[in-house]
Amino acid sequence: MARPRALLPQTEAVRALMDAEGRLAVRVTPGARMEALEIDGDMLSAKVRARPEDGKANEAVRRLIASALGVAPSRIELLRGATSREKQFRID
Repeated sequence: MARPRALLPQTEAVRALMDAEGRLAVRVTPGARMEALEIDGDMLSAKVRARPEDGKANEAVRRLIASALGVAPSRIELLRGATSREKQFRID
C-alpha cells in the first residue's frame, strides 16, 4: 500500500514565514502517523514519520520543507535545534 502524500501549505504562505535572511522557525513532531506541514501563527509546524534517531527526523523535515518550497533539499540548512523540537532552518 502506498503512503499518502504529505499535506503541504501554499508555497507563498511558507515563504511569508521566512525572515529577510531566509531563516525559518519550525516546530517538529517526530513519529507522527502522517507527514504534514502546517502554519501555526508565525511558525511552521512539521509532522514527520521518522523517529528522532541519528538525525533521521531532521532529514525528513528538510525534505518536507524542500518539497513545500519547490527547492532541492541541499539548499536547506539546519542552523539551530539539532536535538530540539524547536528548529531553525536557512533556505538559500
